[in-house]
Amino acid sequence: QVQLVESGGGLVQAGGSLRLSCTASGRTLYDMGWFRQAPGKEREFVAYISWSGYRTNYTDSVKGRFTISRDNAKNTLYLQMNNLKPEDTAVYLCAVKNPYTYDYWGQGTQVTVSS
Repeated sequence: QVQLVESGGGLVQAGGSLRLSCTASGRTLYDMGWFRQAPGKEREFVAYISWSGYRTNYTDSVKGRFTISRDNAKNTLYLQMNNLKPEDTAVYLCAVKNPYTYDYWGQGTQVTVSS
């Protein structure tokens, strides 16, 4: 069993930055990902990182602006978000891949980007 808690969301102006954190408890050496869900839209994949941190990938709309990373010693996943745009506004959720599907989810943290 894994419990995930996100933090770091907030209100920021377009062009600003935020760093999201996701603290995990329980067994944590899994591949992990960040997703987001905007009002009235389906949940969308944002970024993935392997358990070792060596492999990452991103949805096209965030490439070059967002960076996913992890600190396994702290059981924490991060998402550094730079040059934020109003279309990045959403609830951001972290998830654990176990091992082929994302089975464990956090409750989410709200990111709002004003124009």
